[in-house]
Amino acid sequence: MSDYKKLFHLLRPYTLKIILIVILNLLYVFFSIVSISLLAPFLSLIFNQIPQVIEKPALAFSFNDLMLYVQYLLSQVIISKGLFAALFILISCVFVFFLLKNVFYYLSTWLLIPIRGNIIKDLRNKIYAHILILPLSFYSENRKGDVLTRAITDVQDVDTYIFQSFQQLFRDPINVLLFLFTLFFINFKFTLFILIILPLAGFIINRLQRKLKQKSLEAKTHQSEMLSTTEESIYGLRIIKGFNAIDNMFKHFSKFNKSYSKQIIKVNRRRDLSSPMSEFLGSSVVIFILLLGGYMVLEGDSRFTAEMFITYIVLFTQIINPAKNISEASANLKKGLASFLRIETLLQSDVKIFEKPNARIISSFNKEIEFQNVSFAYEEKTVLNDINLIIPKGKTIALCGSSGSGKSTLIHLLPRFYDVVEGSILIDGVNIKDFNLNSLRSLFGIVSQENILFNDTIFNNIAFGVKNIDKEKVINAAKIANVYDFISELEDGFDTIVGDRGIKLSGGQKQRISIARAILNNPPILILDEATSSLDSESEALIQNALNKLMKNRTSIVIAHRLSTIATADEIIVLEQGKIVERGNHQTLIEKNGLYSNLLRTSLS
Repeated sequence: MSDYKKLFHLLRPYTLKIILIVILNLLYVFFSIVSISLLAPFLSLIFNQIPQVIEKPALAFSFNDLMLYVQYLLSQVIISKGLFAALFILISCVFVFFLLKNVFYYLSTWLLIPIRGNIIKDLRNKIYAHILILPLSFYSENRKGDVLTRAITDVQDVDTYIFQSFQQLFRDPINVLLFLFTLFFINFKFTLFILIILPLAGFIINRLQRKLKQKSLEAKTHQSEMLSTTEESIYGLRIIKGFNAIDNMFKHFSKFNKSYSKQIIKVNRRRDLSSPMSEFLGSSVVIFILLLGGYMVLEGDSRFTAEMFITYIVLFTQIINPAKNISEASANLKKGLASFLRIETLLQSDVKIFEKPNARIISSFNKEIEFQNVSFAYEEKTVLNDINLIIPKGKTIALCGSSGSGKSTLIHLLPRFYDVVEGSILIDGVNIKDFNLNSLRSLFGIVSQENILFNDTIFNNIAFGVKNIDKEKVINAAKIANVYDFISELEDGFDTIVGDRGIKLSGGQKQRISIARAILNNPPILILDEATSSLDSESEALIQNALNKLMKNRTSIVIAHRLSTIATADEIIVLEQGKIVERGNHQTLIEKNGLYSNLLRTSLS
């Protein structure tokens, strides 16, 4: 039941509109009933069996008394204007009631459609915003394909299966209840006897739908695995082709595809069985009504004339489709609920990186960065252990060490991509957890070893995140990064689309654009995570020259796999298994002939 409460929580902002929709649906059903109920006097009229009612009867709350009052009104018309005039008036009333019925139906749908659209829009925005604030550790523990499935496919399923079902559930239960009330109004005992057999039909339908939610969840899991494999295959297509692994990847994908197809076939079969089954059960009830009601008419029951019985049958048949829709909507609701629960699981994922209320704004860096007894672990694996380090303003600090020693993790703690497990990081004597996240991250310009470009123009990639963009500043940043000449030679210049992940550019070109982006932001603290690792010798020389200019009189933290590029650093920190094992300048560390010297010899060999 709590799952449904979460769904209805999405509807809470639209409570007044939903009340209006319910009222409009009530009017829709009311005029449906009235228009069909006029069938009885119509049949009496065309068969010339309307009794002449001269005296005006008293109105009472019963079907027979209402029909008697209608017969009185028609009798007055017949006496004064003839049979055809009475028929014309009766048909005109039916026409008006049918018109009003459809007007109210359209108005209720017209109001509901934007509610449905806005809820899905808000849900997509909520998911995307949550995806952006989730810590990087979340994506190291979860497959991107599964996240994409929840953000795109599951949201679409919520729209298709849940809110489309709500559209039916706002109208059809009202339809069924009011029509049933009318049937009781016509003949209470007969309707009560019929309703005794309906719970049996409901029990059968419920048994069909019981496992639908569970099967839908299993199908979604297989779909996520399939999407993850597809996303990884597109990203690693060069490797797949280069290692002749197309057949292996296809078999891997086919396995997930087969499992997903088997599950979705079971889900759809079970879901689609509910509709014909409910229709069959409804038809069986109608046949039973025809038999029993026909017997009552033939026996000459004055309270159940032939005209009333035909009207009763028509009214009852109007319940079958809404009842079938309710059954189908219930099945779809269970299938959509599986998708909604997956979305809820994503939205409830722990953000971990929290901002304090009334967090401080930091706009400048004045003194130093200090790591105090900092430790960090990915789940159970310790990556950094008891790090103590001071980075003075204006100095260049280099981090080096073997792969997995914790270099990248250390710099990722600064902008709070991760939070320390123990200890603290201070900027100008203030714990970074006390700062507003956006203002903290604005202090850093990051160029990573992975060239992250977006499928947009070169201009927008360089100016990424910058408000009130000045074109001259973008051009100047490109010149400093030694990428301007290359851009000028392109047909569309700065308006050239770089493609997905910058696929249209070489590794060196992508890296230089990334560096230009950092230059444009002009941050007080520069983080270079193996920034020249993707460059050829010529490009590296150009970029290193630009970086040297950029780093001058600026606080810089550098990770480099080629140790020759950090020889001029003010201090070099050597990490091994998450601990600082050596520190000093280039010359001092060489003279120690320790780990740094070994790493240097390895990098030069």
